[in-house]
Amino acid sequence: MSRYHKQDNKLLEDLAEMANRLRIHSINSTNASKSGHPTSCSSMAEIMSVLFFHTMRYKVSQPKHVANDRFILSKGHAAPILYAAWAEAGLFPVKDLENLRKIDSDLEGHPTPRLSFIDVGTGSLGQGLSIAAGMAYVGKYYDKSDYRVYCLVGDGESAEGSIWEALHFASFYRLDNLCVVFDINRLGQSQPTALQHDIATYEKRVDAFGFHAITADGHDIPELIKAFHDASQVKGKPTAILAKTYKGKNFPGVEDKENWHGKPLGANSSSTLEYLRTLAKKERKDLNLSISEPAGSVPTVNIANIKLSSPPEYKPDDSVATRLAYGTALAKLARSNARVIALDGDTKNSTFADKIKQVSADNYIECFIAEQNLVGVAMGAACRDRTVAFVSTFAAFFTRAFDQIRMGAISQTNVNFVGSHCGISIGEDGPSQMGLEDIALFRTVPGATVFYPSDAVSCERAVELAANTKGICYIRTSRPNTSILYKNSEVFEVGKAKVVKHSADDKVLIVGGGVTLHEAVSASKLLAAKGVHARVLDPFTIKPLDAAGIIRNAKEAGHKIVTVEDHYPEGGLGEAVLSAVASEKNIVVKKLAVKEIARSGPPAALLDMFGISASAIVKAVEELLR
Repeated sequence: MSRYHKQDNKLLEDLAEMANRLRIHSINSTNASKSGHPTSCSSMAEIMSVLFFHTMRYKVSQPKHVANDRFILSKGHAAPILYAAWAEAGLFPVKDLENLRKIDSDLEGHPTPRLSFIDVGTGSLGQGLSIAAGMAYVGKYYDKSDYRVYCLVGDGESAEGSIWEALHFASFYRLDNLCVVFDINRLGQSQPTALQHDIATYEKRVDAFGFHAITADGHDIPELIKAFHDASQVKGKPTAILAKTYKGKNFPGVEDKENWHGKPLGANSSSTLEYLRTLAKKERKDLNLSISEPAGSVPTVNIANIKLSSPPEYKPDDSVATRLAYGTALAKLARSNARVIALDGDTKNSTFADKIKQVSADNYIECFIAEQNLVGVAMGAACRDRTVAFVSTFAAFFTRAFDQIRMGAISQTNVNFVGSHCGISIGEDGPSQMGLEDIALFRTVPGATVFYPSDAVSCERAVELAANTKGICYIRTSRPNTSILYKNSEVFEVGKAKVVKHSADDKVLIVGGGVTLHEAVSASKLLAAKGVHARVLDPFTIKPLDAAGIIRNAKEAGHKIVTVEDHYPEGGLGEAVLSAVASEKNIVVKKLAVKEIARSGPPAALLDMFGISASAIVKAVEELLR
């Protein structure tokens, strides 16, 4: 274990001067934009100075170099001081800081990966620590490298449960390469925080969660240097530095005062800037600060063009749940590429994510029943293209992590979500377990791809396609066993529908997905017995939807469509089809969906009760053709 050595006065003076420079930049940039959070920046100025210009190891010219230490600013509203640190490090001209929040600038109000030095978008509070934990997990267990991960958390956001989910996860997995800094500046947005400066209570809490706790004066540079050094020497547990700070530190008349959150200093700027300049020991343009480059090695990773290790191999008379096919495909991908990983929230034996453990137990990360952290950890694991992450749980439970998912889109993350137990077809478990909102949820996520495979063959191919698709992907899997619809050699594409049944005499197009596609096939047989020919279409992806394919088939089938979905009417398959044909003349759509809160019961009985069974489809077609 290396010993701590006190730093010379010159270095301490330079770091103090850098802290004040960062404050000055935060004032000037927020004044230029007439908006922003200079007081929130000021409380963390010394922390940023020590981290960026003494502690962290990174290549300034390559901010996302795989061997660099990582930094996540969870309190994203303090973005101006993060931008200032990178400018002072030399990544871009300091003058560019004046473009903060301008429409033609990537220096946005909160950080996004439009910037080369930002891994994830932050600003929706309480999410950064989960992402940092995911990065640290990859560093410790997959990369086996010595890069460290630092996350700065605001004391206000520590009220979020997701912070404590992340603390538990990091402690459980002994992430000693993770250091979280709590910027305890006492004040929230509208009033003091719950604990204010009760550092002792913070210390008890993080200690109880299994962290090595270090308390420090967040404005004392020697204390911070020692705290970060001590954190680097801790083995077997992560570290939390509890930094007592003051909002608006060194802003006369503003420091530790309420009602200054999110406000540029304006008229107070001149006197504050003058005061900050008087704090310098002497005037100098250049500071003698050096940034250490990373010394360790990181393995080369290739996650492009990942294929199933073997094609689907089902018999025509097999009956297989798509959730089981997901697990099978996941294991096949892991056999092809060791960087395919699965994360789950204690539902792995229901989602069948546990099948990846047959390949390697190391490829599976148990996140327990903490879905917000589950999603955040996956985002961190996927950063810098270190893994291909699949996240599974019951479809219903992704709703509680929607904020993390939407921030994942802003973060340009490549995470694949798999929701099982969708719809009323799960049966007796009842409405609390039924995912009936999930398609709507993921359709609203910008850039997302939404897969809805209807048999085991299409599900395996959906998993393979998702692994190679940029952006967020969602795969909706079903609980009941369903028959095989496709040949094992069938080729699937994102945005391309499949016609499952057709004839030259079709009078209506039925569009279904998952279990309702099988109900549609059954309905078409019942209709045929009555002399009515119905075409059946499997959209395969709900987003992007094969609009051209739906319109073409609808025109060939009497300009009439019946959609049937195991989902609420709002935002699901039916509304996707309606949007696709909205500009077409003479196409009529009748939509079948679960129109009220469901209940427990046998799956077949529930499909009948809520009007999405084969008999309900037959009735809807007959009404449409009258």
